[in-house]
Amino acid sequence: MSPVRAARHSLTLARRNLTKFRHTPDQLLDVLLMPVTFVLMFVFLFGNAVSGDWRTYLQFVIPGIAVQALMFATLGTAVSLNTDLRTGIFDRFRSLPVARSAPLVGHILGDALKYVLSIALVFGFGAVLGFRPHGGPQALLAALGLLLAFAFAMCWIATLIGVVARTAEVVQALSLVLIFPFTFGSNVFVPTGKLPGWLQAWVRVNPVTQVSDAVRAFVLDRPAGDSVTWCLLWTVAIIVVFAPLAVLAYRRR
Repeated sequence: MSPVRAARHSLTLARRNLTKFRHTPDQLLDVLLMPVTFVLMFVFLFGNAVSGDWRTYLQFVIPGIAVQALMFATLGTAVSLNTDLRTGIFDRFRSLPVARSAPLVGHILGDALKYVLSIALVFGFGAVLGFRPHGGPQALLAALGLLLAFAFAMCWIATLIGVVARTAEVVQALSLVLIFPFTFGSNVFVPTGKLPGWLQAWVRVNPVTQVSDAVRAFVLDRPAGDSVTWCLLWTVAIIVVFAPLAVLAYRRR
């Protein structure tokens, strides 16, 4: 199977996933409501405590909430993939002369719409509350590219969970066990320097921290340091490790 044919098969199956959203738009409810809920809850719960003023905190937390919203959006990817596997449609895919990775890649690419909507809602609702990016259009596009690349990488972890788990309940349990340490054990909500010393060691190596710092640097026009480099390294490392594992698990299931 040539890479060009495999890519074509993946795009065809991605279109199938987008067609599902058109016929069952309620699948997008969590993506539409969760970012707004996150912004309202964390800005007005933690704003005064962390920064002394929720408007100042808004500038800090919006890029981090965008990363968190993407992490939770991958939960839907794992659940929907697991449902497809249990209903038998993937057995039909196995009988077709398509690339073995195409059903998984197509599923992930089809869910890209959810991630774009999630990012747009976080920054859009943040703008309604007073969030103002200071970077130019190129910086905003760079931040969007980093967010989508990291979401694509995390999708492979969600895909692996969706393939190996036997029920949707197990998918949700495993996904939350993964998501909570990465999102809440980062500097998404609180600057690293304000955290306890024993926690700072984990926060600094956490990939969510690196992505949040990189997005903040682009959006707020601040020095990025080495956060962009670490963000890209984590993205590539996650794809290299978990994409083959997910495809292998899918072929053995």
